[in-house]
Order: sequence, then structure tokens, then C-alpha cells
Amino acid sequence: MKVFRHLYVQVLVAVLLGAVVGIVRPEWGLQLQWLGTGFIKLVKMLIGPIIFSTIVIGIGGMRDLGRVGRLGLKALIYFEVLTTVALAIGLVVVNWVRPGAGIHANAATLDVSSVAGFQAGAAHLGVVSFILNLVPDTFAGAFTSGEILQILLIAILCGLAAARLGDRARPALHLLESVFAILMGVVGIIMRLAPLAAFGAIAFAVAKFGVESLASLLKLMGCVYATMFLFVVVVLGGVLRLVGFRLLPFLRYLREEILLVLGTSSSESALPGLITKIEALGCSKPVVGLVVPAGYSFNLDGTCIYLTMASVFVAQATDTPLTLGQQLGLLAVLLLTSKGAAAVTGGGFVTLSATLRAMRTVPESGLTLLVGVDRFMSEARAITNLIGNGVAVVVLAAWEGELDRERAHRMLARTDELPGPAAFDSAAARD
Repeated sequence: MKVFRHLYVQVLVAVLLGAVVGIVRPEWGLQLQWLGTGFIKLVKMLIGPIIFSTIVIGIGGMRDLGRVGRLGLKALIYFEVLTTVALAIGLVVVNWVRPGAGIHANAATLDVSSVAGFQAGAAHLGVVSFILNLVPDTFAGAFTSGEILQILLIAILCGLAAARLGDRARPALHLLESVFAILMGVVGIIMRLAPLAAFGAIAFAVAKFGVESLASLLKLMGCVYATMFLFVVVVLGGVLRLVGFRLLPFLRYLREEILLVLGTSSSESALPGLITKIEALGCSKPVVGLVVPAGYSFNLDGTCIYLTMASVFVAQATDTPLTLGQQLGLLAVLLLTSKGAAAVTGGGFVTLSATLRAMRTVPESGLTLLVGVDRFMSEARAITNLIGNGVAVVVLAAWEGELDRERAHRMLARTDELPGPAAFDSAAARD
């Protein structure tokens, strides 16, 4: 059937089949984790070069460096406002629903062995270590370590230098454009494996944790999913309305990337696709090149919602009273620690551990209550992060006058856009 040519349909079918295998044949599902892990590693190996070339080409092509600074400042203000709103919404909902009330877990008797690795990572997540982590040991070290923030720093510096050099840097920029086209072609090849990756990842997750084992924490999961859904519809939908676009066509336009994130539980797996789709939508390359990578580090709306809800959930579950002042203090700490979520392996969970350690009011051992369901909530976090960053680029491009509105409305009105891999092939040919 023609419909099965589309990547999003293939991924959706793979997710459903993976869930069935995980339930019916869990012993098979446990052996399939490598499919999802291998796919994410394939994508991650390209993220560094893609981010670097996108930013350098975008900034290097600008002649007005003041424009770069203005765009960067607007992006940071936008990120801070939206993540603050996300944190506040999570705090309000978790206090209203109180999903952790009634568990009465004894923090002193909880087995912390399952979160020891996250606690060790959190011990190194301070302000000074975060700043120092921005600077790689060597130029190539940023690419081998896969640290997005380090690559972002190097790319911005190189882009600014290229912009100052003007015509002398043009040969290097042309070379980078050719490299970028090749990278997009490679991504197109890798994306053909996305359904297989989604199948393996979902089969493993369901087989490993089991649907029935989630019963005691379904209330928290329901709150997290519902809150993120409302945030996307009300907040992000409202922000899109401000610049003249509707949310539903935008989500339909990004459906392949959303389903890919659902299957792999990683927003990074959709980063190349997001860059290609947003550029095709009519946003200028400089805006896309600067805002998308920065957003993956500083605009983690879904992670922020999860962090507040999970923190207060642990307090409720361990019968730890939190005053309004303490909760506002928690929100203030999360405004800082949430920005480091992309800088550490384990992201949201490590950041949560670091936050509880900094607050010293909620027992860190309570994180063991979340281990079993964190994997299932990570999909909601990753999808919300993806949509939030897509919206951020469109909004900032519109504010900067760097959005082809006619093209954007035409693309969002289409229902027959190319399947994922073909889209990358056409992007590579165009560049």
C-alpha cells in the first residue's frame, strides 16, 4: 500500500508491533534493546558535525555580527521565559493532583543502588563544573565526547570568525556546505532504519518493566503526560498563534520526527530531521543553525515539567512537607540545574538528583521510586522538548523577519510531503 511508504506510518506500526512483542514474548523483547541503542548511536555520531556545519554556515554568512548577538539574546530570553512557565505549570499540577500522597515510603529504608550511577553524575553537576564543561580539552575532543554545548561553543566562535573574515572565509563555507549535504545524505540512509529501531526499543521497554508493574505509579505518569499535553496545546499553541500559525498543522508537519522520538525515547534522534524540516518550512539557515542547537541545551520544556513534578512527587511519597517558600526555592534551583540537563549523560534523571542534593529538603533516596517508570515518561519529555524547539525556531524567525510566511503556510497546508529519508535526500541535493 502507498501509505506504508511514509516513514511516520512505518514507525507507528513498528511501535505497536514492538509493544505486542514486549507483552507476548518478553524474553524476545529483552534481546532487542540493541536495535534502538544502535540506531541512536548512528544518529549521534552525525549530530556534532551537523550542528557545527549548520551554525558556522549560518553565522559565517552574516555580515552584521550585531544581528547574531541580537538573535542570541532573544533566543535566551525566550528559552528562559518558556522554561519558567513549564516549571511553574508542573509545580501547580503536582500540588493539585498530589500523585505521591498515600505511598508513605520510608526514605531511610529505600534501596539506593539503582540510582547510584545517577547520584555520582549529579555530584559533578555544579555551576563551576557546568561552566568548565563548556570548554573542551581539545578542538576535536568536543566531537568525540558528543557534548552539544561544547560543539555549540566552538561552532559559534568559528562562525563569528568566518563572518569577520568575509570573502576570505567563503571557500571554507562552501566546503562546509558540501560536507553538510553529504551528512544529510547519510542521515537519509540511516533514517530508513528508524522503524526497526523503534520496534526494538519499545519491545525492550515493555518487556523490561512490564505494563502491570507500573500500576502504582500510573497516577504520576498520567499527570506528567496530561501536563505536557496541556503545555503543548495551550502554551506552545498560543505562542504559535501570536505569529500567525496553528499548532495542529505544525504537529502534522513534524509527525515523522515526533513518532521517531516516541519510538527511540530520544529527541536527539530527530535533530537532523528537525533542522531539515524547519529550513524547508521557510526559516532562514542562520536562525535555524543558531536556535535549534541552543534549544537542545537550554529550551527543554518537557524536562522542566518532569523535574518539578518528580521532585514534589518524591516529597509527597516520602511524607516530606514542603512549604510554599521551599517550593519556590525548588523552582529557582531548577531554573539553573535544568539548563545542565543536556550536558550530562542521563539528562533529566541526573539533573533531578543534583537538584534534590542541592535543596537538602527532599530525600534523594526517593528517586528509587521513579526508576521503573522514568523510561516511559522520557518519551513525553523528549516529544515536548522536540515540539518546543520547533516552535521556538518558527517564532524567533518570525520576530526577526527571517521567515518566508507564504512558504510556511503552503508547507503546513500540505498533507503529501515526502517520506523522511527522501526529504533528507532532497535537502542534500538542494544544498
